[in-house]
Amino acid sequence: MRMQTTGGKTRRQLYEDRLRRRSLLIAGGSTALVILAIFILVPMAPGWEKVQKSFFNKEVFLKTFPKLLDAFLLDVAIFAWCAPLIAILGLAVALMRDVRAPALFPLRIFGALYTDIFRGVPVVLTVYLIGFGIPGLGLPRPWNSPYIWGSLALILTYSAYVAEIFRSGITSVHQSQRAAAQSLGLAERDVMRFVVLPQAIRRVVPAQMNMLIALQKDVALLSFIGPVEIFRQAGVFKSLLANFTPYVGAAVIFLCVTIPATRYADYLMNKQNRERS
Repeated sequence: MRMQTTGGKTRRQLYEDRLRRRSLLIAGGSTALVILAIFILVPMAPGWEKVQKSFFNKEVFLKTFPKLLDAFLLDVAIFAWCAPLIAILGLAVALMRDVRAPALFPLRIFGALYTDIFRGVPVVLTVYLIGFGIPGLGLPRPWNSPYIWGSLALILTYSAYVAEIFRSGITSVHQSQRAAAQSLGLAERDVMRFVVLPQAIRRVVPAQMNMLIALQKDVALLSFIGPVEIFRQAGVFKSLLANFTPYVGAAVIFLCVTIPATRYADYLMNKQNRERS
């Protein structure tokens, strides 16, 4: 018995299309109502004028925004040299934790200790300890630079998280694939290089994208030890102008970077889920 079709679509497909359109209309309507309520109710609050003057001052925003963009270039530069080093160190630690040879067991212990320590200590505390501690040794220029040691703190901390993500990808590859590769005569090193790692890296790309987004934001923590990046520059403007609008401008700049990156990470995640289903 054939299913009746209309315009090349079955009744089931037409019904699902109606449900989808209905869901979109309801979602759009409820979202519009919430946004409208915010724009109507918030300005009715007693202290709205003071808040608007302190946080949403148009003149201050236009005056400080270009200089905040210039300061953001330092954030981008720190991110650019930290990200590849984090990926390399994180992958190395993940491989240490996966070694099977008994003689290399100390590497597994080191990998476990590394991840336990740097995931357990708050990143801002690591930045303080390394950013102030190592230059305090009296090193000559440029080795006393807060840029170097602040970046090292970020690299050490984020490598621990990245290593665990890589390790989860490695362990997700079924043991039968390792056994099949070894039955073909591949050494353990070649099994990891040609069979396990390509699959593991592909599976953890969305999760690693989220770590990159978090790293981009946490670069601002280096402002606590001296570098004049966007967060510190916003603080300077806040002190000079007695206004919090520069912080809002800094938030806008971060959102312009992180929202597209977040949506791309979601796209990769959904694409991966569709391929698995």
